[in-house]
Amino acid sequence: MAFSDAKESGIVEQELETLTKEGIIYKINGFYSCDNDMSQVERRLEGNEGARNIAKKADRMSRLISKFPFVEGVGISGALSKGFFDKDGDIDFFIITSKQRLWVARTLLILYKKIFLLNSKKYFCVNYFISENSLEIEEKNLFTATELVTLIPMYGNGSFKRFYDTNAWAYTTFPNRNFGEGLDTLKPIKKPRFTRFAEKILSSKIGEQLDTFFLKLTYKKWKMKFSEMNPDQFNVAMKSTKSVSKHHPQGFQNKVITRLNEKYITYENKYNITLNKEHA
Repeated sequence: MAFSDAKESGIVEQELETLTKEGIIYKINGFYSCDNDMSQVERRLEGNEGARNIAKKADRMSRLISKFPFVEGVGISGALSKGFFDKDGDIDFFIITSKQRLWVARTLLILYKKIFLLNSKKYFCVNYFISENSLEIEEKNLFTATELVTLIPMYGNGSFKRFYDTNAWAYTTFPNRNFGEGLDTLKPIKKPRFTRFAEKILSSKIGEQLDTFFLKLTYKKWKMKFSEMNPDQFNVAMKSTKSVSKHHPQGFQNKVITRLNEKYITYENKYNITLNKEHA
């Protein structure tokens, strides 16, 4: 959809068929591809099967995360949210937290991963946090729009509906995608007694001070660890504010957009067309 101005899926399908007939793209076993490579389709189908096999595990981990203090919403992002999971994959989680307690929630989850999961992120990759009082995604591009409309909400008590309402801009890029898809199957968060007690204690001034301390401590650590990273890339990939925490040291967003723009240039030169470049 991002490569077409059409708002109706039927027109897009017609355009895809035209591109196929002209040899610009390929249709293999029902899949459209820029390359005439059956192995890509086979890998895709294997990844789809892997995603189905890991679904119950993803739900269990989502439920576990939802029980932590100040967690208001848990969703699945990354490759798994696109129906793909292979031997090198992990389960990426998008987490909405209570306001002014993002870094308390994040630190508790990271400590759990380090202590009880031996720091393995295979099934517990908690790399994106956002506060319920600041739900708008600042970077508005094809990459973030794709992540937003494919996000799978798993657990929440209203925060995801506000999140989608705040980021309705993404659906102008994907007009045929159902708005807030998955909200009808969103499961409610049920906090255990110990969690409710911890939230009560940490809702005080002490909790606010801890949140600020964890933010400063983590930011300082990341600045030292990723000192070679370009400052602009760092501010996107490792964003650390009171309302957002991203841990994407591989700079995947920038890499994907750079590769996409390179692909655009190749197609522009080859087929004498003009494509609007993306930005990170």
